Amino acid sequence: MKKKFMIGLAAASVIALSACSAGTDATTPAADGDALTPVTVGVIPIADTAPLYLGLEQGFFEEEGLKLTIETATGGAAIVPAVVSGDYEFGFSNLISLMVANDKGLPLEVVSPAVASTGDVDSDFGAVIVKGDSPVTSLADLDGGTVSGNSLNNIVDTVMRSSIDRLGGDSSSISFVEIPFPDASAAVENGQVDAAFVVEPFVTAALESGQRVISYGYADFDVNLDVAAYFSSAATVSADPEMVTKFQAAMTKSLEYAQANPDAVRAIIATFTATPEEVLAKIVLPKFPTEFNVDAVTALGDAALEYGVVETAPDMSTFLP
Repeated sequence: MKKKFMIGLAAASVIALSACSAGTDATTPAADGDALTPVTVGVIPIADTAPLYLGLEQGFFEEEGLKLTIETATGGAAIVPAVVSGDYEFGFSNLISLMVANDKGLPLEVVSPAVASTGDVDSDFGAVIVKGDSPVTSLADLDGGTVSGNSLNNIVDTVMRSSIDRLGGDSSSISFVEIPFPDASAAVENGQVDAAFVVEPFVTAALESGQRVISYGYADFDVNLDVAAYFSSAATVSADPEMVTKFQAAMTKSLEYAQANPDAVRAIIATFTATPEEVLAKIVLPKFPTEFNVDAVTALGDAALEYGVVETAPDMSTFLP
C-alpha cells in the first residue's frame, strides 16, 4: 500500500542555475521581478541527498520561487534541532530519527519523500561492511561485537537489530557506536569496530579497498523500505504553507529528475563528496520515490517500538503527509 505525496504546484518564472555546492544558494531574483523566498535545508552529504543538489542545479527551486541554501551535518539527529529552532526551514533525516522526534512531542512534520531501498538484497545503497579477512560472514556472527552507524538510535541500528535477531543472532549483545559514514571504513580496517553500516558512495569505496559486505541492511529489512524524508517544523508549516507547498513541488521535480537521470546523480555526488570518479561509476544508486510506502514505514515503526527506540509507534495517518 502506498500513500500518495500530494502537492500543490506554484509556478514562478525562472533563470537557470549553472552550478551548486553545499553551503551555496541561488541568488538571482525571479524573472518577473518578485524576490525569491530564501529557504535553508540541512542535509547529510551522501548519495541520498543528490536530488536536492540536482534540483538546485536544474533550477527547480527557483522555478517555484525559492532561493535554496544547502547546509550539511553528520546525521539526521543533528539536523532536527536546527529545524525546530528555525535555523533551517527544512531538513533531511532518516525516518527513525523523525519517529523519535515525534515520540518526544517535538513539533515536526514530514513534508516529502527522499530516498528508498532499491529492493535488491544483493545490491543496495546501504550495507554492513567488515574487513576482507574478518571471520564474520553474516549478521548473526556479530554477537558480542561492536558495530558503527552514523548516529545512534536511528534507522541503521534499528534495521540491523531486527535482521540480526531474525537470523538467530542476539542484537542485545552488540555494542553500537557512532562514527560518521566517511570515517567508518577506516574504523573497520583498524579494528576499532567489527562492522559498520555505511551508505553510498562509502559502500563501493569500502569494496574497492578490499572490505566485504555481509548484509544490504535496508533491503534485508524490507525490500520496499523508505529510508529518509524531508521535514519541517510545525511552526513553519503553519506560518507559511505556500512556501512549504513550493518546496514540495520543487522536491517532486528533483526526485523525478534524479530517478530518470542516474548519470546526473553520479555527477552531482562528485560536487559534494570527495569520491573518486572510478568509484562514482560503480556506486549503487537508491530509489528516489515521490510516494511513501506506508506498509514498509509501518514495519519500521513497529521495529522502533520493539527495540525501545520509541515508546509509541507513530500513527501513519498523521506522521506521513
